[in-house]
Amino acid sequence: MGIVFAEMDGYNSSGGALRKKRDLVMKFLKLLVKNETVFCVSFLLAVLSSLIIRPDAEYLAYPDYHTIALLFCLMIIVAGFQSLGIFAMLGHFLLEKAGGIRRFSAVMVVLCFFSSMVITNDVALITFVPFTLLVLRMGGRVQTVLKIVVLETIAANLGSMATPIGNPQNLYLYSVSGLTAGEFARAVLPYSAIAFGMLMVIVFTQREVPLLDVVVKEKSDRSKKEILRGLIPYLILLGLCLLVVLRVLPWQPVLACVMLVIFVVNRKLYLSVDYFLLLTFLCFFIFIGNMKRIPEVNELLIAMVQGRELLTGILASQVISNVPAAILLSGFSRDFSGLLTGVNLGGLGTLIASLASLISFKFFAREYPNQKGRFLKVFTLWNVLFLVVLAAVAVLLRRMV
Repeated sequence: MGIVFAEMDGYNSSGGALRKKRDLVMKFLKLLVKNETVFCVSFLLAVLSSLIIRPDAEYLAYPDYHTIALLFCLMIIVAGFQSLGIFAMLGHFLLEKAGGIRRFSAVMVVLCFFSSMVITNDVALITFVPFTLLVLRMGGRVQTVLKIVVLETIAANLGSMATPIGNPQNLYLYSVSGLTAGEFARAVLPYSAIAFGMLMVIVFTQREVPLLDVVVKEKSDRSKKEILRGLIPYLILLGLCLLVVLRVLPWQPVLACVMLVIFVVNRKLYLSVDYFLLLTFLCFFIFIGNMKRIPEVNELLIAMVQGRELLTGILASQVISNVPAAILLSGFSRDFSGLLTGVNLGGLGTLIASLASLISFKFFAREYPNQKGRFLKVFTLWNVLFLVVLAAVAVLLRRMV
């Protein structure tokens, strides 16, 4: 915003300085659209809808503050775990047990699958995909590296669906739907279990190749005792957040507690929060709230979504990714179990179906810039395979109910 005001002042300066300021603004906007495309789309939808339904007191009731607060707390707590090097330490420990590519693949896929249930799918990929690339850089063939990264991505996306805190769409839908723990489990656990079985079959049927001796230096200069001691406040905060998820505690005092403890323990973690994701949620809440106040649009969307939550969840995710799809469709749905299944399975398929998948793509493309096309082919092939199998199972299970 300061750049924009500076440009206005530039009308009194030379043409060259004005052009330079305009270039800076355009560069900033291009970078914003490139890196935060979903936020930009949500912001545009919120602005356009506000031209139809002018802002008033009802806007304050649009957002689900419970979800936004919990998402903020979980992101900053997980950032605290990362700052201690917990996940890297775990990866190093398990690497010592892996003697070959097949065993290493199994270790990394299992790590991504189960860790994503707590630390979310995007954090799991941010942590373990670079670790995989680092280990295999010296001896792994491109085909091997590519396949492992793709399987790690699928594992993170489908492992995260197993818990309410595994990904943003689960956290949101569990919060607004009123689903019980049993209903939530029935909507996601069968597919997560089948996916895990498929991943293990794929991993253990590949040919075993010796893993070259690789030395990966620890980045942390802290002792294990110091790390474990530093872990205590984050574990306590995580426990409080889980009690909020389980509807045992209200979110307001837990949010205040998290903000206070983080300020005391490591205030730099405030810079690690993905504020654009929080703003994306807020913009979609405004858009959906406005659409509900337009009778014709509200009736049309209800007719399109209700009774087709599984299909619309999967299809919408392919185009706008599963987090925005969950927020958008939830406003016009009654079958939250079907929608929960749909948007989670919808994370498979295209590269943008789950924004976490873009993390893997960026890391791989940085290491192998000439293999982007190959990555997209292999990624799409495996994702479509998993999507077809799991969607077919979902249709069968829903018909049996």
